[in-house]
Amino acid sequence: MRSDKQDTGQRTVRVRITGTVQGVCYRAWTQSTAMSLGLSGWVRNRRDGAVEALFSGAADRVSEMLRRCYAGPPAAEVKEVVQRLLDFFDGGPAEVESCKEI
Repeated sequence: MRSDKQDTGQRTVRVRITGTVQGVCYRAWTQSTAMSLGLSGWVRNRRDGAVEALFSGAADRVSEMLRRCYAGPPAAEVKEVVQRLLDFFDGGPAEVESCKEI
């Protein structure tokens, strides 16, 4: 059963950030920034050198987080931010993987 969270102003996106994003505190920056915006989700490093994250919360806050992901922390050099909007089922995101939560 699909829940229409988008109608309530909620949004969940999964992002993949590439460039110089590992070894520059991108993960810690992402966690801190997402928490300051009141978002939930998770963030992790990928073996291919990218950072992957899931952000969930108010649509305007998620949009702001995505905007900030393009800059990242000072030492990062972001090449690309690929995002995918996720559907909701029974009030939770469709895809959840075990890793450190935001």
